[in-house]
Amino acid sequence: MALDVIGSGFGRTGTKSLKAALERLGYGPCHHMHEIVENPGQVAQWQALAAGQSVDWDQVFAGYRSQVDWPGAHVWRELAEAFPDAKVIHSVRPEAQWWASFNKTIGKLMARHMDLPLPPHIRDILTAWNELAGRSTFGGVLDDERIGLEAYRKRTAEVREALPAHRLLVFDVAEGWEPLCAFLGVDVPDEPFPHHNLRADFWDVLGGEPV
Repeated sequence: MALDVIGSGFGRTGTKSLKAALERLGYGPCHHMHEIVENPGQVAQWQALAAGQSVDWDQVFAGYRSQVDWPGAHVWRELAEAFPDAKVIHSVRPEAQWWASFNKTIGKLMARHMDLPLPPHIRDILTAWNELAGRSTFGGVLDDERIGLEAYRKRTAEVREALPAHRLLVFDVAEGWEPLCAFLGVDVPDEPFPHHNLRADFWDVLGGEPV
C-alpha cells in the first residue's frame, strides 16, 4: 500500500483533526505521531533516520494510506518523491495560535521530557524527533517565538515553491470539508468536520501536563 496523501504541516496545526477527516474519507489508516506512541515497534525506523541512515519508506508506512503530523511531516520532500502520485496537504492555522499551542505542548514537552516518567519508547521517539525536526527545523531552540514563527513561515514557503499547484492543498481545518474534499475529488460527508487534539488531549496521552 502506497501513501495517497502526504501531510507536510507542523504539529499543532490541526493534524489530529485532519487524520480523523482523512480516515472518514477513506484514506485510512492515517499515520500520525499518535501511531508511534501506540506502536513502539515503529520507533526504530525513526531512530535510524535520525542517525543519518536510509530507510525504506514503503516499510515505514506499510499499511497506511495517508500521513500527517511529525515525524512524517519532517520528511515531506522525501515522501513526495517516493510516492509521486500522492497529493500533499500542508496544514496551517493562524500563526499566533500555532505558536501559543506549540509553546504550551510540544515546546514544553521537549524541555521537560527527559525528566518525565515516560515509557522508554516515547522518550526514544522524542529524542529522535529532536534530532530531526528540533535541530534542523528550529535550530535546537524551541522556546523562542521569533525562531518558531520563522520556521513555520519557511516551511509553508518551501512547500509552495517545491510542489505544483495541482498537487498541493494549503489547508486550515477551520475551513471544513469543502476544500479538502474538492482537492481529493470525493463527496462531502453529511456530518460535522472532526475536531480533536485540544491541549488537554495532548497531555492526556502522556499522563497529564507537568506542573
